[in-house]
Amino acid sequence: MKNYVIQKGDTFRSLARQFRLKDEGILKTYHNLHCPPEDVMKEPVPGKTILIPEDRELMSDAIGPDNISEPAETDTAGNTADKRNPEQAGNKEQPSGKTEEKNKEEEKQEQKEDDGDSSPHDGKYFIVQKGTVQCNQGFKFPTFKVTSHQKHYWNDAEGEADYLAATEDDLQFNPSAQPFGQCKLKPSSGGYLPCAYAPAGKWQKPYEKVKVMGKSCLTEISELMCTTGGKITILKHGQQSETGKGQVNTANSGEQQVYNPVVDFEEFKEDIKGTDELYYS
Repeated sequence: MKNYVIQKGDTFRSLARQFRLKDEGILKTYHNLHCPPEDVMKEPVPGKTILIPEDRELMSDAIGPDNISEPAETDTAGNTADKRNPEQAGNKEQPSGKTEEKNKEEEKQEQKEDDGDSSPHDGKYFIVQKGTVQCNQGFKFPTFKVTSHQKHYWNDAEGEADYLAATEDDLQFNPSAQPFGQCKLKPSSGGYLPCAYAPAGKWQKPYEKVKVMGKSCLTEISELMCTTGGKITILKHGQQSETGKGQVNTANSGEQQVYNPVVDFEEFKEDIKGTDELYYS
């Protein structure tokens, strides 16, 4: 792996492109798995160091030497000398009809997406009681304590308390005392003073289209402000995911090695052959 100091304007997507990774999710997961707990990030923080994977299995198709054109030579008079033969030099490459057609299709698709009734919550997970949160001024990651209802559970048919749906009114965490440890906004000669968490109203950015007893549910983009000055966001949604044998067999072993570095994924595939079990994470 290599280190990179995050610059203003960097996002996981832009960094994934910059370092030729397959997608932003790989970069985010790799960093959060290998960094110290205090450096876990939901979004890149300028000035902080992010860990960049260098495993070729996680890289997108890089430009090979055969695809890199040689720079044109310049003569002493400052004119560019084309190394191609005279017949080739006089002909400029014209874009093919297929390329133009593809560009038009992409523009149409982008227009459809812009016109659609999309929501920033699309593709995001709902939050449950065992979900964890982080404060940009704290050091610890508490879980939710759902008190707004005892009625609805996400992704759990048994009705276990861990899977109670978190709503905009759920402002308590576990532990309740100093949930984020120490507060960076309260430095002292002996170190940072303890967290004095005090929510500034309800959660912001809840999913207003889905409610439990009239209270909007939280998703991964929901936020909560503390009166001390900290911003609280979702670190992990807490839902349980199930993986069947089919998904395991088709999974990319190299990518799975990032998520589970201590597991030999190829060996795991062999072990589950002939079984119909589900695997939980």
